[in-house]
Amino acid sequence: MILQAFAAGLLAASALLLGSIIAVLRPVKTRTVGLIMAFGSGALISSVAYELVEEAFSMSSGNLWVGVAFFLGAFTFYVGDILIERVGGAKRKSARGEQSGAALGIVLGSILDGIPESFVLGISLVGGGTLSLAYFSGVLLSNFPEGLSSTAGLLKAGYERKRTLAMWVLIVVISGVSAALGYALLGDVSPLGGAAMLTFAGGAILTMLADSMMPEAFKDTGKLAGLLTTFGFAVIWVLGVR
Repeated sequence: MILQAFAAGLLAASALLLGSIIAVLRPVKTRTVGLIMAFGSGALISSVAYELVEEAFSMSSGNLWVGVAFFLGAFTFYVGDILIERVGGAKRKSARGEQSGAALGIVLGSILDGIPESFVLGISLVGGGTLSLAYFSGVLLSNFPEGLSSTAGLLKAGYERKRTLAMWVLIVVISGVSAALGYALLGDVSPLGGAAMLTFAGGAILTMLADSMMPEAFKDTGKLAGLLTTFGFAVIWVLGVR
């Protein structure tokens, strides 16, 4: 099962690499990247709402600590993002060539973004569970525009193609390892502990979307971003109820 968790994390994160390869082979318009990012943001918001928070609530019978874990996840990401910003990872999702910091900051920032998503993929397989198509699709659909936009911005900022692709390969592998760790570390966890981990990751993911993906999508597409975000939310909701 731990290999399944690793494979799930690897496959979901591979959308980052796919987006990066497309950006390297053929430049993509900033507006197009923004539209895809808005859709991906909505998809991941829907996944957090229906696949993480709702599931955690049913597992914990509304225990207060599960709500506390949600805010702890948000705060943890917030602090981590501030630290990443100081080493040059603030504009890691921009498609406008605004990445002026060190590559290390961009790598660390992308890892910070991806770990909560991958960790949950591993958690979902604990106890013989099955991988949620809706959540997996949400992660996949949000990772693709991230790889696309970040790579487009890195290339505009003067980063080498090989170096950029190598960075995404590293992040994909780390995402697979994170999913495997999520499965391994929570194999014997109580339902309350599992619910708290789901909401912790949900808080971190939601904060990431509000701090970086959604502002970048709006910057590149204007008010149309709201419509695409809603559409992405609806698509994942439909997948979840089927």
